Amino acid sequence: MTPPEGFKAILRPSPSLELLGPVYMQGQAPALSMGMYAATKHCNSRGIMHGGIIAFLADTAIGYAVALGTTPPTPAVTVNLSVDYAGMVNVGDWLEARVDVQKQGKHVVFANCFLWVGDKRIARASAVFSVLQAHGGPPLG
Repeated sequence: MTPPEGFKAILRPSPSLELLGPVYMQGQAPALSMGMYAATKHCNSRGIMHGGIIAFLADTAIGYAVALGTTPPTPAVTVNLSVDYAGMVNVGDWLEARVDVQKQGKHVVFANCFLWVGDKRIARASAVFSVLQAHGGPPLG
């Protein structure tokens, strides 16, 4: 399936994106959007997209917004992700995650994300990311 106008394939694929994708991106960090089509492989036994896949898209979109919101990119990892579900995603639906980085500090980043199917908000996510230091570990202190 062809993504909506303006969405392009992600330039830095990962094993998880390759497994669950394809996933597409548009816009500029820190306010970027990611999207994907719901496929049968994303569904639970009820035939709707599993909540874990919705959380995956939110976490990935927020992570990209955090990383690409600075030059050079900020290496960071998720330390908390909270998702509230308010709707469902059916096979063939375009699921879009729209990110808003609330505060990007030296050690921690706070961000939110709303997930949409068409004009319906089906979930909201809130995340805290820890900024990694040059040695690759979490910040000290």
